[in-house]
Amino acid sequence: MSAQADFIPLQICILTVSDTRTLAEDASGEYLATALQAEGHQLHERTLLPDDRYAMRAIVSKWIAAPAVDGILVTGGTGFTGRDSTPEALLPLLDKQMPGFGELFRTVSFDEIGTSSLQSRAFAGLANGTFLFALPGSTSACRTAWEKIVRAQLDARTKPCNLATLRPRLKEPS
Repeated sequence: MSAQADFIPLQICILTVSDTRTLAEDASGEYLATALQAEGHQLHERTLLPDDRYAMRAIVSKWIAAPAVDGILVTGGTGFTGRDSTPEALLPLLDKQMPGFGELFRTVSFDEIGTSSLQSRAFAGLANGTFLFALPGSTSACRTAWEKIVRAQLDARTKPCNLATLRPRLKEPS
């Protein structure tokens, strides 16, 4: 078996963005933490913040700067209400956007929730060699994203290619 076919455990952080939940009531963050650990990844850190773009930028910037952190999953704040500001807060931190993630997430979600999928501003990208996925706040949306997209892309065994095996090359000079 080649080294590329081996599982590579990643260090993942989870941020829940919510003005109404506490960490104890955070079913979406709990689902993601349980799911990533069940796959063999490590939960590096988990926190919950209100929908405040500067607080979000501060914690995510800290994680992006940490060499040990491979990825960040953010849940919440991707809708259209006045307080939903995850894209506005975090898109400026990205070195490269991953438009295919948001497009694929909305396509997969369409099968589950129909045209309501257009209300999601889910996105993903890369910052300082760290993957960032911003998901809606609902547990079912987090489950859809994890089970149908993110899990496979963070698994080095996924063929023909995956994000996990790109990690050593992500900070190459352009």
